[in-house]
Amino acid sequence: MGRLAVRGNLIVDREVREDWILICEDGVIAQAGPWRGEEADLRVAGGYVAPGYVDVHVHGAGGGDVMDASEAALARIAQTLATHGVTGFLATTLTADLDSLTEVLRMCRVFARRPSPGAALLGVHLEGPWISPDYKGAHNPDFIVDPTLADARVLLWAAGGLLRIVTLAPERPGAGAVIGYLRSRGIRVSAGHTSATWEEMKEAARCGVSQVTHCFNAMRGFHHREPGVVGAAMMHGEWTVELIADGVHVHPGAMALLYRAKGADRIALVSDAMRAAGMPDGDYHLGGFAVTVRGGAARLPDGTLAGSTLTLDRAVQHMVRLCGVPVAEAVAMASEVPARAAGCGHRKGRLAAGYDADFVVLDQDLRVERTFIAGAEVQRVDW
Repeated sequence: MGRLAVRGNLIVDREVREDWILICEDGVIAQAGPWRGEEADLRVAGGYVAPGYVDVHVHGAGGGDVMDASEAALARIAQTLATHGVTGFLATTLTADLDSLTEVLRMCRVFARRPSPGAALLGVHLEGPWISPDYKGAHNPDFIVDPTLADARVLLWAAGGLLRIVTLAPERPGAGAVIGYLRSRGIRVSAGHTSATWEEMKEAARCGVSQVTHCFNAMRGFHHREPGVVGAAMMHGEWTVELIADGVHVHPGAMALLYRAKGADRIALVSDAMRAAGMPDGDYHLGGFAVTVRGGAARLPDGTLAGSTLTLDRAVQHMVRLCGVPVAEAVAMASEVPARAAGCGHRKGRLAAGYDADFVVLDQDLRVERTFIAGAEVQRVDW
């Protein structure tokens, strides 16, 4: 892999460090500090050098879907994500029968062992089938079931060590035991697609829930006499919350309110993208349902939002432009925070010595110009 030195405005520890240098050796960051005359292979003028983005909730992109259970689909997803600054992602499932889910997990294991054509597959986010039918969103209600230890063991074995996050409705019968089982094996449990009350969320926290999936969406909302899931998400300062910052799933005012309540350290920007991300408007399918994409918004025939076509670079831009979040903090929400949620915060999501040399070059408008993984360029965009 050799040596690569990049000079420019580096985003380090949630600050823009002007005229610093990033030195990478054999795919690992050796130094990130002030430029002192070292020779640079790449000079970034006017924009930023930022940690690579990590998407912990993405169903598809570029025409491919995780549930296709094929290497070709995962490759299309990985390549498309890299064009938007994503250097690593969690392949995210949809509610399905146990056999289908185990096949998807098997294919993810196969893909993760081979060189990626783009963003690296860092693991799997299991979303469903242990969710609430009242807040199912675009998930197929025919396959929604209560969580059981038997099914959890099957899925954990099928994932072969790749399972990183499980989204479930903590009020479902049997959820407490499954949450405890997953936590004991180092898997993060996230409350999502849930009708849980404030009291049920307090119990979920006791059992080991530490995250909320796409906050505000597909969950019991806030009421002054029943704070619900949203109230619990804001109240538990240690919880990480996902946010789909497209201005469609969540109003910019609510996005700003969440930022004020949680701060940059506990918000993980996610795309929740489906196969239409990076594709033109048109007709697609998600989880067996017909989906129409118009103006970038993906909806079922009844108008229900069906994932998104958002990409993390645009999510960062929206947090800055719509909510007034400082650039370095918005970048951290797409890199450092999700990397930590994915269980790889010790080696990804920051520009620091000893971390993987995954980084992205942004222009002044926060558009992705170049994407590097392990110190090698995998994507270049000429605007």
